[in-house]
Amino acid sequence: MGTEGDAVRVIAGRYRLEARLGRGGMGIVWRATDHLLGRRVAVKELVQDDSLSADEARARRDRTLREARAVAQLSHPHIIVVHDVVEEDERPYIVMELIEGGSLADRIAERGPIDPREAARIGADLLGALRAAHAAGVLHRDIKPANVLVDSATGRAVLTDFGIAQVAGATTLTETGSFVGSPEYTAPERMSGERTGPASDLWSLGALLCTALSGESPFRRDSLGGILHAVVSADIRTPPQAEPLLPVVQGLLERDPDRRLDAEQAERMLRAFLDTGRTPTGRTGYTPTRADVPRQGPARPASDPPLRERSTRGVLVAALLVAAMAGAGVSAAALLLDRDGDGGDTPSSSAPGGPGGPSGSTAATGATVPSGTTSGGTTPGGRPTPSSTPTAVPSQGRPIAPLGYRVVDDPAGFTLAVPKGFTREPQGERVFYLSPGQAFRLGIKITAPRPGGPLGVMKRAAGEGPDTNPGYRDGRVTETTRAGRPAALWEFTWNGFDAAEGARHTYDLCWEDAGRLYDVWVSGPVGKAREAREYFDVAVDTLVPQ
Repeated sequence: MGTEGDAVRVIAGRYRLEARLGRGGMGIVWRATDHLLGRRVAVKELVQDDSLSADEARARRDRTLREARAVAQLSHPHIIVVHDVVEEDERPYIVMELIEGGSLADRIAERGPIDPREAARIGADLLGALRAAHAAGVLHRDIKPANVLVDSATGRAVLTDFGIAQVAGATTLTETGSFVGSPEYTAPERMSGERTGPASDLWSLGALLCTALSGESPFRRDSLGGILHAVVSADIRTPPQAEPLLPVVQGLLERDPDRRLDAEQAERMLRAFLDTGRTPTGRTGYTPTRADVPRQGPARPASDPPLRERSTRGVLVAALLVAAMAGAGVSAAALLLDRDGDGGDTPSSSAPGGPGGPSGSTAATGATVPSGTTSGGTTPGGRPTPSSTPTAVPSQGRPIAPLGYRVVDDPAGFTLAVPKGFTREPQGERVFYLSPGQAFRLGIKITAPRPGGPLGVMKRAAGEGPDTNPGYRDGRVTETTRAGRPAALWEFTWNGFDAAEGARHTYDLCWEDAGRLYDVWVSGPVGKAREAREYFDVAVDTLVPQ
């Protein structure tokens, strides 16, 4: 729907701008009529940046026109058709086909996530579009739901907005070093300033598929620092709704671009799903297991730094990129990293007896965790408990704290990043970190493995949910991985400790590592579930055994 009050203009003597369809960071899109050919079109007017000097503005205009003309040479049914590129008063305009229908982002916002078949169809069509663009030397660099239009009559998906595309052989829009794009959908190699290529667009498409299926990007956080940490170094937890297409999603969200699925492989797998209802799990189409998919491709060169070292470097560079993007003049450390903000000291313990209840119950956290160890002693099998002896899991390096967090070395035998202001409260086998007022509760428990592994533990806990969590509802257990190891996620809502506190939502992840069972959970008010999820994500991502 156009915006009322926009003045009607005619540019290049033929295109009548009639109603504003939308506005983004790079320009305004108009509904227009081409009087010469008598057809409806869309016209994108690139926004002037008043902060640029005359020479910089001219150089940007020239680059934009050059790249737009190159994109206009692309011909594919799922790439927006560029009819013309014109100038009016030294301002560039891109004339495109008019798609009657909103973006994929609009559709998700209005009607919720889409089903796997439609996601597979849209994904396969976009992969075909990317194959055509990449073959012509064009990288889109801003794949996201807002840049996919869906025709309301036919359902045809069209990739649009090549405003920040990179064209082989042409100077790019970002030659000054500033970062452009959408962080939630930007590949880690772009974040870290390393090489970028067609594989970067494919990562973005993997994130887009997750959003289409679940309604939210897997890298969405409440802060830029949180987003960058999620993209560059955190464990990637795909949404449960992605299960039917999981081999494709995991293959596209492989951090190493050399091991990432390419467009042809991913498109073939999605079309196989559309034909058979099943997604092949291997690059050849049918034989490997699901776990093989993100691990395909050349081995990492011996000269490459370890994964954790690469991730750390990537986060540092990413902070600089975001500072440039935001134009805030904020240092990288202040924007993203706050490592050992308290010198690594563990916060002093408050008196025991706060929320928590007996060991193994869920009165405090909204999560039932496995029991069977005794504080400060041994498990029934004779293994030392984490409260008496540090865990035997090998050290994985010291974590990095996002902005607003600090790294703590807990005497129970682990290190992790916790929000500033949270105080430590041990209760038997469990360790809590509680926010002021205890609205948010972060719990950690480390025990010996239990029968059935993480999935069995979480399923048993969920089965006891109605007995241990007043008003337990909407519970679900999902099999997943953490650092490549089997894990299970339990998520549910319950009524809280009392009526005054109100309903709460809990996230609980359980996994095994080196003969130990780790359980991390966060609960918070249902109205602040997203904040609770960020605390949970950071805790799970940064926990390292001592």
